[in-house]
Amino acid sequence: MPTELPFDLNPELAPLSWLIGAWEGQGRLGSGEDGTEIFYQRVDFTDHRLPFIEYRAESWLSEADGTLLRPLTVENGFWSLDRDRRDGDVGPGMSPGDVVPVLRSAEDVEAFRREDGSFPITAQISHPGSLTELYYGVIKGPQLQLKTDSVLRGSAAGPYEGGSRIMGLVNGQLFWRWDATHHAGVGEEPHASAILDRMPDPTQGRLAPGAPRTSN
Repeated sequence: MPTELPFDLNPELAPLSWLIGAWEGQGRLGSGEDGTEIFYQRVDFTDHRLPFIEYRAESWLSEADGTLLRPLTVENGFWSLDRDRRDGDVGPGMSPGDVVPVLRSAEDVEAFRREDGSFPITAQISHPGSLTELYYGVIKGPQLQLKTDSVLRGSAAGPYEGGSRIMGLVNGQLFWRWDATHHAGVGEEPHASAILDRMPDPTQGRLAPGAPRTSN
């Protein structure tokens, strides 16, 4: 279905606008073959009227029928157009940006379009256990690819060297796949994948403790 853009959307979010909203669905860990563990996931891409979207993914191990077994993990982060910092940008910290967006129009954003029609993007994603990834990649229409540029690990982090992620819209559903390298020199292996449905409203469908799908 066509994406409806909010009238007050920051212009530089236009390439990412198809992600904005809430998504829910099921996936599988590992290669996704029969017998691999099933999870249920809620993903929110939130527009804060700033030049980035907030990413949050909550996942639960589940039965095939959607019954939730137990929490699996939570990811948080921020995704944006990949560009150099300019005067007027928000941050660092709580330093306010200019009231007028740095990129003021669609024409300003078009300057970042590559010859193949894609736009450069970046994403930072934080995980439980003192692990944060910095990704760079491209977005072209309703498809994107990201690859880890660097990983910040604290003392509680498990083995993880980086990974790559792809997302795309297929018949209105969000398909994603995550391949990961857990040990240096081993190479990427399938980590997880899922198919998510767009929720009719960002405030609907949110799972909470004690939700009906949770098993006893």
